[in-house]
Amino acid sequence: MSTLRKLGLAALVCLGTWGATCHAQTSLAPLATVPSVDVPRYMGTWHEIAKYPNWFQKKCFSSTQATYSLQADGRVQVLNRCKTDKGEWSEALGAARQIGGPTSAQLKVRFAPEWLSFIPLVWGDYWIIALDADYQWVVVSEPQREYLWVLSRTPQMPAATYQALLGKLEGWGFDLKRIEPSRP
Repeated sequence: MSTLRKLGLAALVCLGTWGATCHAQTSLAPLATVPSVDVPRYMGTWHEIAKYPNWFQKKCFSSTQATYSLQADGRVQVLNRCKTDKGEWSEALGAARQIGGPTSAQLKVRFAPEWLSFIPLVWGDYWIIALDADYQWVVVSEPQREYLWVLSRTPQMPAATYQALLGKLEGWGFDLKRIEPSRP
């Protein structure tokens, strides 16, 4: 092997090692959830305060909210609704189920028809990563931090509370530049 090829190979190995080291240093710690959730207390309507923009909410212009209802069989019905730019309500009906024990903060949510519920891909992660002790606000995401919602029991959240949550989110590795405040 020529000296030039050996140097090139050595440079590639060094760059690869350096890149792996840099990646290891910048990778985020796994996302944690709150220790427990009282599901019956979580039920009711939550108003969207902010979110990471996503494809399935593109039609939402204002008044975005989620209403959770505990069903007799223990499942949770989810009704997401928002107003379009024409002032009309748009709704999506889904279901949620806890993953883990009865106080787990990890849920799976689906909006596909029930007859497709046996397909794992129709279920999305819904992790409660921050929750007010009085259940007045919540932050929801998923393990890869691709989705994010800040929700409140009221259409507006106190500015100090919102700023404190942004500080926590930044510390947990969320990109604050991606967060889009919602219109009440």
